[in-house]
Amino acid sequence: MDRLQSMRVFQQVVEEGGFAAAARKLGLATAVVSRLVSDLEHHLGVRLLQRTTRSLSLTQAGETYLERLRVILGEVDAAEAMVQDQSREMSGTVRVLAPPIVAVHLLAPAVVGFQRAHPNVHIDLHVEDSPDPAVHEYDLAVLSGATTIDPGFIARTVIHSHSVFCASPGYLRECGEPAAPEDLLRHRVLRLRLPGAKLGPLRLMDPGHADHALEVDVVSAFTANHGDTLLRATLEGGGISSQPVDVVEALLKEGRLQRVLAPWITARLSLLAAMPSRKFMPSRTRAFLEFLVAHARQTVAGLDIDVPQP
Repeated sequence: MDRLQSMRVFQQVVEEGGFAAAARKLGLATAVVSRLVSDLEHHLGVRLLQRTTRSLSLTQAGETYLERLRVILGEVDAAEAMVQDQSREMSGTVRVLAPPIVAVHLLAPAVVGFQRAHPNVHIDLHVEDSPDPAVHEYDLAVLSGATTIDPGFIARTVIHSHSVFCASPGYLRECGEPAAPEDLLRHRVLRLRLPGAKLGPLRLMDPGHADHALEVDVVSAFTANHGDTLLRATLEGGGISSQPVDVVEALLKEGRLQRVLAPWITARLSLLAAMPSRKFMPSRTRAFLEFLVAHARQTVAGLDIDVPQP
């Protein structure tokens, strides 16, 4: 008896709900499927299935055996996939989930760089801004560190960052540069409106003094629930906004934006990569994750801003 084949056939019979359906799925004769399950029961010395002319159900022993069987077969499949994966050129699809601002400013440039090295890997990026993202449907989900992730998933920190005040050179020439947090009361302040949250006073922290915090009760000139909209308004000279340093890194280097009110920040941020909890990760997914982490950390490495890394 091929015990591994019998185990797979038994699992398929349970999942398909019958011998005939399992036989069609496996491309075997129904009699062969029935015989393999019977041989397995004979080998174990216990009945795994209760059979009637109209129904099929697991015995208690069958339930216990199937629970362990799934783990064993999963390990066998993972081992085979790992060996095969190492013996062929990296290819296939990596399904990635990310919120809009991360997709535009971090994922898109990273994908371009990654595919120069691995042109046969297709990145399927799904952009969604949801408080409850469907992480389980993707190979990799890049999420805010504040997102609640099921404990059954693996989470890895991509980058630690924080938000800084920015304005366009044109706005600063016209309106002057704030020298202290209280000066924001005399400036046009652009603010992000989070879902379900009411805008209150603007909270600032001083990293040089153990995140000493203060609040300024500014009147917002413009609010939006979309980060890129506020960024575009800032670039157009609409006022001062708070932006993640990893998002505005290139704009600061190019001089299209200028940081103001240093060293004050408005938030400490982090990005996480969440993956299904499994021992084997395809090399294409692992390679893209490593490239993304390196790309994200290099993004802020050239800035004169203290951003601690994990």
